[in-house]
Amino acid sequence: MNALLALMTRVHAWYLTGQERDAERDAERHGDAGQATVEYALVLLGAALVALLVVAWATAGGGAGKIGRLFDRVLDAVLSKV
Repeated sequence: MNALLALMTRVHAWYLTGQERDAERDAERHGDAGQATVEYALVLLGAALVALLVVAWATAGGGAGKIGRLFDRVLDAVLSKV
């Protein structure tokens, strides 16, 4: 899990340093065409990485028991009000 976090940190740092330089160069050549698509793809990539971290925590880090207890409490609270 630490390796995944280190990889995410490196990818993020690489993206931030290259983004400023590439944005100036691309704006001169192509304008902003496709910028929204790239941003959308990066948001989806970030969301996928967060989901992977949550799944890794839930399956390997003992989070499965905590999630099960949380769902039990939520269901008990909902059913008690019905």
